[in-house]
Amino acid sequence: MNVELRPTRAQKTRYGIVDCDIHPKMLIEDYRKHLSNQWWSYLQTYGIRPRHGFTKSYPMPKITPQAARRDAWPPGGGLPGSDLGFMQEQLLDLYDMDYGILNPLQPTGQGDQNPEFSAALAFAANEQQLERWTSQDRRLKASVVVPYENPEASAIEVKRRAGSKDFAQVFMLSRTAEAHGRRRYWPIYREAVEAGLPIGIHAFGYSGWPLTNSGWPSFYIEEGTEHATGQQAVVASMIFEGLFEQFRELKVVLIECGFGWLPALGWRLDKHWERMRDDVPHVKRPPSEYIREHFWVSTQPMEEAEEPEHVVDAMKWIGFDRILFASDYPHWDFDDPVLALPPSLTEEQRRMIYGDNAKKLYRLP
Repeated sequence: MNVELRPTRAQKTRYGIVDCDIHPKMLIEDYRKHLSNQWWSYLQTYGIRPRHGFTKSYPMPKITPQAARRDAWPPGGGLPGSDLGFMQEQLLDLYDMDYGILNPLQPTGQGDQNPEFSAALAFAANEQQLERWTSQDRRLKASVVVPYENPEASAIEVKRRAGSKDFAQVFMLSRTAEAHGRRRYWPIYREAVEAGLPIGIHAFGYSGWPLTNSGWPSFYIEEGTEHATGQQAVVASMIFEGLFEQFRELKVVLIECGFGWLPALGWRLDKHWERMRDDVPHVKRPPSEYIREHFWVSTQPMEEAEEPEHVVDAMKWIGFDRILFASDYPHWDFDDPVLALPPSLTEEQRRMIYGDNAKKLYRLP
């Protein structure tokens, strides 16, 4: 919802909120101290070169610069999400949040065509999260940005951050060069399990492939809508490649892609697995069991059905213990936690979604 919120008082919700999708704006000029002379010179000379159809245009509607709420631009100047004090005022303090998970988008180097440069930028992005955010507000937890098309470098970066209480998860995007379950990405998952960190997979990405099965869409609304189908491919690939038999402790969070589609996908995968299970003998159980055991979803953007109870039915199938609150701050489709959840949920269900599930998943005190 693109609304202006005037924080005149703390809007306490009593639930100890953990916001699982906050987007800090990373400033490329701040990366200088974390890049070698070689890579800083490379950045100045050649720039960032993602494998993506929007490389010559900002991949957001122009009516929402920086994809931000109208009131998210800091009064002292700067870009939305770049001012910690303003973020505290508009989000963390306003809603009396216990924690917030940072999910930095570009510029982070994820998906860049130069794999070594991608690794250097990912390292710089992680250092910036520590320097400008988590060290300044202990409620904030960083995500380990990894150069996922360079799995070996990604594994090194996860190992580097393992054991740090500043990092809550390993961060990937939903559009990769190959399907997420493919073995080229297994070094990332192996290190995540070793570090005890979930994998957060956020919508968008820079794979070079269109999200549809038949080329680039004509309209932005198609691009945004198809985040759900992109994550369906993520779920199917991870299950049928046998990822969860190999890494039985792996936990995956699907971020900013809705969740109303997940029950139907589970039913469909189960049906095909029953008839074609000899094609995937390494998949030992019905796919829906892997979904319920290994996947979590975030509330933003949550589908709004004509019959509100249909959304609650989907939540029941997924499991109220597998749903995490997310605001998507400071973006234009930000969800106010006071208004975000269906009114028919019980106090216990609200408590689980607002904070308890995330605290358990991310091992937050």
